[in-house]
Amino acid sequence: MFNYVDLLIAFLIALTSSWLITYPVKKFAIKIGAMDTPDSRKIHINETPRLGGLAIFIGALLGMLYLQPHHEHLPEILIGSIVIIITGAIDDRFTIKPYLKLTGQLIAATLLVSSGLIIERITIPVFGVVELGFFSVFITVLWTVGITNAINLIDGLDGLATGVTTIAMTSLLLMSIIDTQVLVAFLCITLIGANLGFLYHNFYPAKIYMGDTGSNFLGYMIAVISMLGLFKNITFFSFIIPVIILAVPIFDTFVAMIRRAYNKESIMTADNRHLHYQLIEAGYSHRKTVIIIYIFSALFGLLGILFSNANPTVSFIITMFVILLLHIFAELAGLVMGGKRPVVNFLRKLKKKMQRSQ
Repeated sequence: MFNYVDLLIAFLIALTSSWLITYPVKKFAIKIGAMDTPDSRKIHINETPRLGGLAIFIGALLGMLYLQPHHEHLPEILIGSIVIIITGAIDDRFTIKPYLKLTGQLIAATLLVSSGLIIERITIPVFGVVELGFFSVFITVLWTVGITNAINLIDGLDGLATGVTTIAMTSLLLMSIIDTQVLVAFLCITLIGANLGFLYHNFYPAKIYMGDTGSNFLGYMIAVISMLGLFKNITFFSFIIPVIILAVPIFDTFVAMIRRAYNKESIMTADNRHLHYQLIEAGYSHRKTVIIIYIFSALFGLLGILFSNANPTVSFIITMFVILLLHIFAELAGLVMGGKRPVVNFLRKLKKKMQRSQ
């Protein structure tokens, strides 16, 4: 059972610590030259310090030190997170090659595998439980590296990655409480607190960015949390649940991979054609774009929670609704049907009719 007072205290410790520590981290980033310089690919016009992920990491760590959890995989999770933080911090300062960042991510994923935290089986709707056997290690590494980079890719607007990961972890927190997954709840509550403390500095207009230090760390931790809380419990887990919860970053990553393959570009080539940039290009303001993605992330998080306890019929309905939401999201971003928005326009007309009838 949970001690909700301890969870609240840990949350407040992480939130306050992250909020306060961001001030010296910002000064440190400026001093060592860890700055995000505007260019043709980026939207911001002012040079902005990075390394904000350090504040998130320290805030979450202090919250966890208060809770003092015990778990067989915890040492390797911590060491892996430190590897991710170091790799991200080096990139924030020196802008290292993509393969070097990937190396750090692979080391962290390998540490998880060495601890025994492996995706051995998954439950897929209709097919049931699927034993991964020989592919379990590969799937574990792929999931860890894939989610780490998915969060990194959406970190393109002020407060976007911070908010999206907070929403995803809130969904995972609720599911962990329902399923009595103690370590998952501890990790979620401290990371949520640390994120919100940092978001004070990071929301538009941002005074500091989390950088790869933060986006890679948050992506890594979400991958870890999903494996701890969902993959390890067959009765509770369906493969689609974490995919639904993380639908926005996964969809953005998937679209980016297809786009780069079609244009014969390197899969690790940075560009300004991600979903959030497309929304801005479609005419939405910076702040409104972030809020739109927050709303969609929250909807997907809610659907993930509902899906976890749904019967087959309801699961099918939720899956169809997820596909519809993704289509609406793609229409808003101008990614489908040559920029036409039939579903969005229909919903707007329906809303106006409902307003007139009231």
